[in-house]
Amino acid sequence: MEKLKFKLTIAYDGKNYSGWQVQKSGIGVQQRVEEALTKLFPSVGRIHSSSRTDTGVHAIGMVAHMEIPKAEFRMTSEKLALAINAHLPEDIRVMSAQKVAADFHARFDAAGKQYRYFVWNQTAMNPLLREQAWQVPKELDLKAMRSAAKLFPGKHDFRSFAASRNYEVESTVRTLARCDIKKSGSLLTFIIEGDGFLYKMCRGIVGTLVQVGQGKIAAADIKKILETRDRRVAGMTAPAHGLVLWKVFYKSKAKVSVPKKKVEHEHSNG
Repeated sequence: MEKLKFKLTIAYDGKNYSGWQVQKSGIGVQQRVEEALTKLFPSVGRIHSSSRTDTGVHAIGMVAHMEIPKAEFRMTSEKLALAINAHLPEDIRVMSAQKVAADFHARFDAAGKQYRYFVWNQTAMNPLLREQAWQVPKELDLKAMRSAAKLFPGKHDFRSFAASRNYEVESTVRTLARCDIKKSGSLLTFIIEGDGFLYKMCRGIVGTLVQVGQGKIAAADIKKILETRDRRVAGMTAPAHGLVLWKVFYKSKAKVSVPKKKVEHEHSNG
């Protein structure tokens, strides 16, 4: 049976979900997307994502791929996102859908990811951000935090910043390309980019940087914390609701299938 493969870019508010992945108990975002797809294409099975996000974490750039039997696909690629969204709850949206080559894989072809974490640093919480940012009431030392953030990029063992799971990961070594802190009024945006992330690693980094800003951890101690490879020596895990999977990066050869007559419509946004 001939199948067509599509790359979906998905955004969601994670508040009401037990993370991305289909769960034994609780509802995952993946389940809702798969339910919407099967209403349109009964033969579509599992969709495969670039990442997992934890309970309460949001996304603006989650990537997933799926296969649709050609015989069932009776619309243009441009209409696919609209059709899926018609069957999704308001807190989940497919932002784009693109036809890709048969060997494209959302997870294995990903070259890196960017997460953003939002902190509202003021005594009065912005009510419009109460579900998207972590309120830290007392003023933080931004200079100390930025000094500490500079010590994260590079190849390190991030065991000290990751929570334990019920299974062993092959390696806790990851490479970060970026760890920046932007300030706009009371809103701090932590931008963390890397080739991969451990369980709750971003939240461990942000929690530690906030505690540097509170004077509880010295900026210079980050190097020692990394070397210790022990979660107990690092700072707290920041709450889930401030974290957003912002973007998934793909190599320039994004393996997008380009029909000869429709070049202007099918291009990679990876």
